[in-house]
Amino acid sequence: MAHMFYEPRNGHGLPHDPFKAIVAPRPIGWITSMSAAGDINLAPYSYFNGVMSRPPLVMISSEGRKDSLAFIRETGEFVCNLATWDLRDAMNATSAPYPRGHNEMETVGLEAAPCRIFRPPRVKASPCALECKLLQVVTPDDVDGNPLDCHIMVGQVVGVHIDESFLKDGILDTAAMRPIARCGYHNYAVVDRQFTMVRPTA
Repeated sequence: MAHMFYEPRNGHGLPHDPFKAIVAPRPIGWITSMSAAGDINLAPYSYFNGVMSRPPLVMISSEGRKDSLAFIRETGEFVCNLATWDLRDAMNATSAPYPRGHNEMETVGLEAAPCRIFRPPRVKASPCALECKLLQVVTPDDVDGNPLDCHIMVGQVVGVHIDESFLKDGILDTAAMRPIARCGYHNYAVVDRQFTMVRPTA
């Protein structure tokens, strides 16, 4: 079996960078934030994931200083809305480079719903939403000590919204919600089936 090897700093020699196709599928953080002045922003981030469960923590990574980063830094609050198959077109539409202060929710026709704890609204049609408080923003250096234009926001989940129709005997049915995930290039995946494996004992 032949294997290609490359060092990213020297280039890969392929038509497109394969990195995002390797680290895939990635959950989509569909993030609602609000500026101190009350401007609302809704944007999808494919560098997003849960990083801890007790307490529940999430992270978002912004390549560049985008509006979400600015708003979250101003208020310390944000909401993670679950991006699903039924909402895929709306999610994609909110990725357009609108000017700062533009309300993507209104532009793409998404109804907002109030959160219980924080000011930013959630996407009403999304089956799950996580209300988060910013804990830290990490801006790493590369292996040569050069600062990167990468800003990792870590937030603690302090409130959770769940559409009860997806709860089956107290278990949240992920496949029934059909969440979508980002793959490489312009490709996405949808979770519409699951399989079970029980962790072995020692």
